[in-house]
Amino acid sequence: MNTTVTSTDGATIGYRQVGHGPGVVLLHGAMSSGHNHMQLASALADAFTVVVPDRRGRGLSGPHRPGHDLRTEVDDLAAVLRATGARHLFGVSAGADVCLRAALDLPGVDKVAVYEPAVFPDGSAPTDLLARFDRELAAGRVADALVTGMRAAKMGPPVFNAVPHRLLARLVTMAMAGEERKGTGDYVPMRALAPTLTHDFHIALELSSALESLKAMPVEVQLLGGSKSPAYLKVALDALDRLLPRVRRVELAELGHDASWNADRRGRPEPVARELRAFFTGQGRP
Repeated sequence: MNTTVTSTDGATIGYRQVGHGPGVVLLHGAMSSGHNHMQLASALADAFTVVVPDRRGRGLSGPHRPGHDLRTEVDDLAAVLRATGARHLFGVSAGADVCLRAALDLPGVDKVAVYEPAVFPDGSAPTDLLARFDRELAAGRVADALVTGMRAAKMGPPVFNAVPHRLLARLVTMAMAGEERKGTGDYVPMRALAPTLTHDFHIALELSSALESLKAMPVEVQLLGGSKSPAYLKVALDALDRLLPRVRRVELAELGHDASWNADRRGRPEPVARELRAFFTGQGRP
């Protein structure tokens, strides 16, 4: 079932809903949309009503507006929670940032699970690369901006940093052309996702500057991460593990940052679903 709600500023926020039972919202991160988590939703649908929003700028939802910030994202999520009655949250990367802030600020959230929140607790935010990303995107150099964004997020194998920027941009250009020629089905193409990255980067910086506020988190939090993910994401999980008052942490062996995505996009949603099921039903690890 596809449905839309109206956020505080009048923007349209769309979501998909499957299954029956207590409500769980799955909130995607950067360079993706709700569709990237539909296999995870299906794996949980026998026990939960699973709600999968598209964050602004993607799929079923409206575009970003001037002044978009973390508060805007929390307002969007609040509208979905009011419409669905869901009380459990799961977020990935920038979506995890939104879920943490929402669990701190909104009444009615019972539990929150997050997979590798995008935060920089040690002052290591790649501000030079983020500024370069914004310049390249503003100049219409989408492929260059995507390469800069991937380097800022430290995604890709170690050899990625040894490959010249110009060559990587050429490969990204070819990939975007292939998407435009063949289509992506229900996935949002890279060219359309590129402008959303600037908002996700700034959301990460905004939460990073307010991490101490999470000491007042009123609900239990599950921290999830993959053993193959970049080291800075593990540093972020370490910091959150120390800050949050009621927290449990699980590392998933042989998985990376894209573990919760559909299998055809390199994900392995089944192990993530097992941990979420155990946590949200109260059967998780102590």
